[in-house]
Formats: sequence, structure tokens, C-alpha cells
Amino acid sequence: MERSTIVRVHEGLHARPATRFVKLAKSFESEVEIIKDGKSASAKSAVKLMLLAVKENDEVTIRTKGADEIEAVEALVGYLENPLAGLAEEQAPAQPDTAGVTLKLEPTKPAAFDEEIAGALKGVAASEGYAVGAAFAHFPPEIKPERRTLSVGDINAELVRFAEAVEAVQVRMNASLASDTLSANDRGIIAALRDIAADDELRDEVVATINTGSDAVTSVIGAASKIAAQFGQVDDPYLNARADDVQAVGRQICLALLGQADVSLDDIPEGAILIAEDIGAWDLARAPLKRIGGIVCGHGGATSHIAIIARAHGIPAVLGMGAQVHELAKAHEIALDGHRGHVVANPEGSVLDRFRARIDEAAREREALKAFRDTTPRRADGTVIEVAANIGSLEEIDAARDAGAMGVGLFRTELLFMRHMHLPSEDMQAETYAALAKAFAPYPVIVRTLDIGGDKPISGIEFPDEENPFLGWRGIRMCLDRPDIFKPQLRALLRAAVHGNVKVMLPMVADVAEVRATRALIETCKAELAAESVAFGEFQLGVMIETPAAVLIAPALAKEVAFFSIGTNDLTQYIMAADRLNPTVAKLNDVTNVAVMSAIEMTARAGVAAGIMVGMCGEAAGRPDLIPEFLRMGLTELSMSPASIQRAKKRIAELSA
Repeated sequence: MERSTIVRVHEGLHARPATRFVKLAKSFESEVEIIKDGKSASAKSAVKLMLLAVKENDEVTIRTKGADEIEAVEALVGYLENPLAGLAEEQAPAQPDTAGVTLKLEPTKPAAFDEEIAGALKGVAASEGYAVGAAFAHFPPEIKPERRTLSVGDINAELVRFAEAVEAVQVRMNASLASDTLSANDRGIIAALRDIAADDELRDEVVATINTGSDAVTSVIGAASKIAAQFGQVDDPYLNARADDVQAVGRQICLALLGQADVSLDDIPEGAILIAEDIGAWDLARAPLKRIGGIVCGHGGATSHIAIIARAHGIPAVLGMGAQVHELAKAHEIALDGHRGHVVANPEGSVLDRFRARIDEAAREREALKAFRDTTPRRADGTVIEVAANIGSLEEIDAARDAGAMGVGLFRTELLFMRHMHLPSEDMQAETYAALAKAFAPYPVIVRTLDIGGDKPISGIEFPDEENPFLGWRGIRMCLDRPDIFKPQLRALLRAAVHGNVKVMLPMVADVAEVRATRALIETCKAELAAESVAFGEFQLGVMIETPAAVLIAPALAKEVAFFSIGTNDLTQYIMAADRLNPTVAKLNDVTNVAVMSAIEMTARAGVAAGIMVGMCGEAAGRPDLIPEFLRMGLTELSMSPASIQRAKKRIAELSA
């Protein structure tokens, strides 16, 4: 069976969307091919798929053959037509709107930096920022081919040795993925590397070479180099950068074969500048990133995983330095300009003064923002306005607390389900929710129950084919139909309520009966936990107002729940009947439209009249220009990305001054 489509996945099938696409393809028994410009590749090989260089807006054909070929075509085409496919784990927080804010956040670059710096070496500006610190050279020894010739009788044992090495690498990477110290962005990168390590293309190439009598180490080095060269020939900078990933994975497999550990970055001093020929994304993601002042590498570019990790953690980086890194490795001190890609060894005099002035200026700007970190904003009548954070994982807790979040207004639980190869257990969920509650106690944390549908494939949940999954079997609808999934989550939330101020929010509510059915299920869960002598607490139950139906029945809903949280992102698209992912109707997707603002006010009026809390967790909550209106309507809680919190606190303080 064949079906053609236009790829809408943002930026195409690069590493992480490609590996999720492969995971989806492997869930079907049928053979699956993807065809582009007359070239085909197995949809069950991440490497082959990435080498096909499928970009956004490319036309491709999915070809399937097997018992479930119809289901496979529908699911894979649906994935390709979703702009956010495979990207849920790596979405950066929305940039806050700056309307109405007088605080200057981006300092003006001193004029001196518009001139060339004497003695500066030039590389690729990969992550913005300025840094001065001690040079920390990181040059692990190169792994050389063993070049042993195997006898016929030794080949099977060598194949087993190779398979065990691949498994060992995957075990280590899975262990890294289980760490709470990784950000969601880093986790996605490591997951992509893990999939490359187990990819059929790499494995088949190594196995074929071993079968000719070559040893495993030599075979892995040769296979990784061959595949990396193929990535280097693709006309796409992002895919060119994947050559480094393949080489890094090959190195890890070789180390496992040799029984060696790679050189660690654990001893890097505070504020040091890391100097390296190259560094694997896995190694960097596991390094003590808070201690690294800057990164300078011989390899890599702005689209490499090193750059992505550096930007995510605010570490200035200059890459693509070539052989110049060996000269820098001999220096005592390094100054780097991540804006222009300049690096200076042993800076002195006016050059050092200019770098330090730039660093001091940036620090002053950060300090200006911190003035609002611990502010408790109040309305003019003295009512406290809770400014909380929207987050999707425990890794985001530190950023939210550092920004001054007064709790969590939206914890998206779908990432917990999407990041695993199986449905998370009740115990795993309870640990996650408890850690969240403890981190923000005594502030409240609002946990949204699983909000997912057929647009996002999840292992363990089979969604029906739907013409429009955004209006289909998703959110509370799916959960009530699948108590085997919903009850463990509710039990986990009850258990977590012992550890802090947990509130639970139901998504996609359109009928009072959905709330009542959930309450009945909660009571069943309580009875079960009590019978099992498992400790649990009480939590407030609320609803996310995002459907027009919820707005129209808000007075009835307010009698059933303890709070409302208005999700302006979906509410706007449903009120305006305009898909928020469709650029052709983007102008309709405007929260300030009178219809949307009227819906928000209707909801607020119903909540205030019933005496329940009314909050907002959509992106509009962080807009300083709209905050006065929301407070006038009676909202007392606003939840947003951590990047917007201090701006919002400042705006509220101005209104009550």
C-alpha cells in the first residue's frame, strides 16, 4: 500500500523526530519504506531515514506491505503531517511578550566589540555569551583499529562480543536517561544517540565486516567512518552535524569492546573553559554543566548537539576551530565571545578589560531581573496574585524556582508517558508527583492529568484513526474510557498529596458528567489505597477551561470543582475554529479577539460568583499588556514559562503601586 503526503514536521526528520518516527514504524509488523525523489529507505532505520534528508515541506511516499499495512500508512502519514511530531520533549519555553515592559533585558553591545580583537582566533559562534576562565584541555586518546584477522572459528565469538558492547552502551545511555539531572532537551539528544547505537544500518555494516574476518573494534571504526562520511555529503547543515554523533557512538562502542572508560569531565574547575578537539553529546550532557564557563571545540557547528546543549544551558560556545584548539589547549586563560565566534588565549590589558566589562554588564542585567524574584505580587485591594510556572518535567524545577515561581500552575504529565518505551507505573508516577510537590511546598502544584490523543503516539495506548484528533478521543475522554491508565495516575496523585499541596486538573472537559465520573473514580482509588494500607492525601479537583462547551457551562462546572484554569492556547483555536498550527489561519488565532476575551470573562465571572479560584495557564498569562485585563476580570493565578515570571511580577507590582 502507498500514500503520498507533504511533510509538515518542523525542520523535517532530523535526529529526534526521525528516531520517534522509526519507533512508530517498528510498532507495526509490516515492512515500511519511505520514498523521496526516487530514493527509498527503510522507515525502521533511523540512520537510513536521516540520510534520506527529509525536510519540512518535502513530498514523500510511504509504502507498506504486511498484515497491518493500512494502519501503518495512516499512522505514519499522520505523524509526518503533524508540525510538532517528535518535538514535544524539546520545545523551548515561549519567549515572553515585552509589550508594556520598560525594564531593558538585552544590554547594548559596547562599541569596542564591533571592532576586531587583536590576537583573536575565529571559529563558529555556536552559543551566545562572554566568558573568561582557566583553560581545561580535554583530549581523550584516539582509539586506533586493532587490525586483527580472525580465524573462521573466532567470527561468531566476535559477533557476540560486538552485540554485548552495543547492549552495554545502551544500558549506560538508558541509565543516563533515568537521571533527574538531565534537561528534557538533553534527554532527547541522548535518546537519539542511543537509537543510533542500535540502528540496523550501523549494526549490519559492522556485522558484514566482522564476517570477512576483521576484528570488532576495526569494524566499528570503519562502519562509523563510512556512515559519518555519508552524512557529511548530505546537503543539509543539521544532517552534516550528525556525522559527529555517529563517530561519538562508534567511540563508545569501541570503548565497551576494549573494556575502557572514557576520560571524565567530572574534575573540571568552576568557571573553566573546556577546550577539546571534539566532545560527544552524551559526554557533555552528563558533565557538570553548571561548572563549565565556556566551550571551545575544533569540530562542530551551530547545529551540532554540542551547540544545542550549550545554548540550552546558557554556556557560551565557539566551535569549528580546527587545529587552532591545540594552540588554545596550551593557554592558561581563555576569553571567548560566543556572539561573534572569537577566542583569545591568555588575554591581557585592554582586551581582558573589555571582556570583563561585558560580563559585568550582563550580570547587572540579570541582577535587575532578580529584584522581582521573591516579590509577592498583589492586586490594588491587597489580594495576592500567584505567579506560577508551566513545566513538563522535574528537570525544569530549578529554572522555575530560580525565576521565583509561586508553585506550578500546569504540570504536563504527557512527557512522563512519552519519554518511556512503556506506560509509566503507578510507583514511577507517584515518585515524580511527590518530588514536584516537595520542591514547591507550601506553594500549590497543579498537575494536569494525561492530555494526549492520536496526534502523539505513545507506547501502550492504541488510538483510533481520526480525521481530526484534536477534536477526538483525547484528554479526559480517553482517560475515562481507559481506567487501566487513568486509575494508576489518580492513585499516584493521591499518594503524592501526602507530600505537599497537590491540585489536579482535568483537560478537555466539555460536560459536567466527566467531572462527576472522575470524582467517582477518585473515591474508588481512595478505597483501594485504604484497603491496601497505603498512605494518601486529599487534593483539590479543578478543570482546564479550553473548550467552548466548558465556557458555556462554567456556572455548572463551578459548583463541582475547586478551581478553573483557563488554557488560552486551545481555547483560542476552538473559539475561533482556527488550527493554531496552521500558518494560513494564524491571524485568526488571536487571544485578544473580542470573542476569546469574552469567553475568558464569562469563565472568570462564573468562577468568582461561585467563590472558586480562577487562574490561567495559557501563553497569554505571561503577556504584560493583558495582565491588567485578567486581574480586572478576577483572575488570581497566572501560570507561564519561567522566562516570563519576573516580567509578570513586575507588571502586577506596577499596577498596584
